Amino acid sequence: MSDPPTSYLPESPSPSDVVETTEPPVPEEEVVEEEEAVGGAEALWGVEYSGTAEVSVDVYDYCTTDGSRQLADSQSYAMDATLSLGSPRSGGDATEDNPFSLVLAVGQPSDAGAVSLWSSSVSTVSGQDLAGNPRDPDLLLLYWQLEWDDGELTGQLVDDHTEQAVALNLVNWPSQIVPCRNDLGQLPGGYPHAVAEGTTLGGDLDTDGASLTAQGSTGDGQLEFRFDFSGSAS
Repeated sequence: MSDPPTSYLPESPSPSDVVETTEPPVPEEEVVEEEEAVGGAEALWGVEYSGTAEVSVDVYDYCTTDGSRQLADSQSYAMDATLSLGSPRSGGDATEDNPFSLVLAVGQPSDAGAVSLWSSSVSTVSGQDLAGNPRDPDLLLLYWQLEWDDGELTGQLVDDHTEQAVALNLVNWPSQIVPCRNDLGQLPGGYPHAVAEGTTLGGDLDTDGASLTAQGSTGDGQLEFRFDFSGSAS
């Protein structure tokens, strides 16, 4: 068999004809922006803030002749406060759908007038359901829906979990020894009132400091509150 005509054979490319396919280097600015986008709220995980909260509370009762709700008292005060951020909590097969977990404590839990806000918690339940089937004993409870964008935080309490008897968002407030009898005095300390769904939290939050405002009421309708927290990262 004769050799094929040389005119049909492809010519080998010369070194000068070879095109390099190496991608051009990414500009340094683009690399920095990509790293910041990936990190995002993760930079706040583990940050703690210390400061003060200015609190105002309106107290309502039903001590009218017709049993209607009325404003009975208004109080304003300041308390030391702390804010702790962490990675989103996980329990069972669920993970907190927030940029970070949040615990904001105004005063000590036993103090009258103290406020506590928790974005989530993990509760221990039975390792079996009612039918006897095995289940993960760790149950994630989500209280707040939070959004954080470029240093600005917005949030709303979406579930108080009072039905599970695990209410951690609380306002601790004194109670009368006998309802509608101020002259008989108050019980010492305070009584925990569950913060109502729809309460809001928002403001500025970054790795240096926080300036946040919370506003809402309690589920029993007895308290309406607002506090302004200002703290520095420690």
